[in-house]
Formats: sequence, structure tokens, C-alpha cells
Amino acid sequence: MICQYSALMKQIFLFLFSIVFAFNSFGQIEFNSKFKAIPPQNIKPKPKKETLPPPTDLPKIVAPNVLENPNILNTKPKPNNSFQIGVPENNFSLTPTQKFVNPGDFVRDRLNKKADNEDQIVFRRNQDLGSYKTSSLTAKVSYRDYGEVDGDQIRVLLNDKTIVPGVYLDSDFQGFEITLVEGFNKIDFEALNQGRLGPNTAEFRVYDDKGNLISASQWNLGTGFKATIIVTKE
Repeated sequence: MICQYSALMKQIFLFLFSIVFAFNSFGQIEFNSKFKAIPPQNIKPKPKKETLPPPTDLPKIVAPNVLENPNILNTKPKPNNSFQIGVPENNFSLTPTQKFVNPGDFVRDRLNKKADNEDQIVFRRNQDLGSYKTSSLTAKVSYRDYGEVDGDQIRVLLNDKTIVPGVYLDSDFQGFEITLVEGFNKIDFEALNQGRLGPNTAEFRVYDDKGNLISASQWNLGTGFKATIIVTKE
């Protein structure tokens, strides 16, 4: 009886061991069929880019060349002892400079300037051509430019009334005839301009009704000034 029981227990134990072994083998086969290991990829890490700061516009520093200019290390700033007024182009300085002047040029310039001023004084005034007496009923007045014809123009007045409003002086004589009144007959020649060669210049002549010359003279006038002759009828 005991032997049968032992045999039975061995069979049961063997059966259980077979079941456990079969289940373990089935689990390993299923696990191995579903799980696949992924091999590691041979990927190299990318290097990290370095971000550089943006360039700045700094002035370029150039070192002095001591070989080309060996005295550069011993130079000192030159003191500014000059005194200037105004813009540099004038080069004005209190330091005396030598300048040679021809005394003859100085005298010549002074004389020319003095002559020009004297001429202007002479021309810029009224000119008295004299006073004459006659018993003539009329008088004939003639005038012309005695110098080079340069565009001189005059106006003629008789007793402050205009009788010739404007006429250009030519190299030939031209004129007019007036009726003389008792007493003074004032004839004014007014310079309306000055020609391109200087003052207003003219030569004039006055004749009586018989053709006799009463007066003859010249004038040199600045613009706006008058030359006056008085003919008195007796």
C-alpha cells in the first residue's frame, strides 16, 4: 500500500513538473518572438556653434614706424607763439616781415590818386562861362563835342525854361536860335551824363543876328551840373 502511494505521488509530482516546465518554455518562446532589441545607432554628436559678437566700427590703430622716422620718439609739440586775427588766409602776424617797396611806385600812386580827386572836384561843380552885352534881337548858339565823341548828352534851358530837352553831342556843330528879351538872357547847358571817357565835354559859340561872334568857350561837367552864359540885351 505504501508503495502504491509513493508511486502515485511520484506520478503527480512528475505531472506537475512537466506542466511547469512546459509553461515556462512557452513563455520564453513568446517573449523572444515579440521583443526585438534595437541596436544603437552610430551617430556622432554635432559640435555646438559658437556665436561671435557683431563687429564694431573701431578706428584702425596703426603703430608708428620707428625705422622710417627714428625721431618720432623724441618729438615734442611745437609751441604756438604766433598771434593771428581773422581767417588763416590773411596770415596776419605781429612778427615783422621784410617787404621791399619801391618808393617811386608809392609816389606815383599818390600823385595819380591826387590828380583823380582834383579832377572829380573840378568836374563836380557848376561852371560860369561869362556875361556879355549885345543889341542884337536874336542870338544863335552852336555846340559840339570837342574831344572824342563818347556819348555826352546835354539839356539846354533859357531863363530856367527847357528849350532843348536832350541832345547828344557830335563832332560837328549843331545848335538853335533864340529871341533875346530885354535885360538878362541866361542860357544853361546841363550835363545829363558823362561819356565813357570821362566828364561831359563840349565847345560852344554864340553869334549875334549879324553873324558876329559874341562868345566862345568850353565846359567840362560832371553829371547834373551846369555851364551858364548870360547875354544881356541893351
